[in-house]
Amino acid sequence: MDANEYQVLAMRTRRADQTPEQTLLNAVLGLNGEAGEVADILKKHLHHSQPLDTDKLCDELGDVLWYVAQASDALGICLADIMQMNLDKLQRRYPQGFSPEASLHRQE
Repeated sequence: MDANEYQVLAMRTRRADQTPEQTLLNAVLGLNGEAGEVADILKKHLHHSQPLDTDKLCDELGDVLWYVAQASDALGICLADIMQMNLDKLQRRYPQGFSPEASLHRQE
């Protein structure tokens, strides 16, 4: 499955009665909530000495992906295009690859 196919299939499970603005708001708020759940899993592992629950982590990362796809859909942009824009930005910032030194002196 590619990114655009995922986006189309995932959006079959969103509310269809919302405006794009309402959908975007739901996506951004949902993304924040799910990112918090991802962080909580890692916090419990690192600070509470619990085993890292990779199944739960993957489940929550899937929820993060769903909300990113929803935000992209609300903006009328294919998820694959968002992915390519991100790669282009990173290539401009770190043409030789990431390093702490390059991060200190990046252009944008």
